[in-house]
Amino acid sequence: MDEATPRPRQRKGWVRYLLLGLGWLSVALGIIGAFLPLLPTTPFLLLAAACFMRSSERFYLWLINHRWLGPWVKPYLEGDGIPLKGKVYAIVAMWISVGFSCWLVPYVWARVAAFTSCAAVTVYLLKQKTRR
Repeated sequence: MDEATPRPRQRKGWVRYLLLGLGWLSVALGIIGAFLPLLPTTPFLLLAAACFMRSSERFYLWLINHRWLGPWVKPYLEGDGIPLKGKVYAIVAMWISVGFSCWLVPYVWARVAAFTSCAAVTVYLLKQKTRR
């Protein structure tokens, strides 16, 4: 592992198994998202990396060094930023899905929560470094 890659902090007990399960679920959803439109890939793989970082150094290294999955997460983890195309795709897909959800859901509180979280994620994505 190089200096740019964070050192995994491994947990013990049931928390470790919970993180491992969530990590593998995230990997599966990330892989499915690579083939299905509107299901994101990168956020799930970043979640998997975070879970593996705290539960299994072996799986963390496997993920970030994987031939196909690694390029989705490694540049972000190393501080290189998010590709412009990825930012645009994530923001547009997110707003379309939230807009559709708000159209379907009759509860004002749910619409406000969805809109607020979508706006917060949009601001977060826009503030991230853009990789060319």
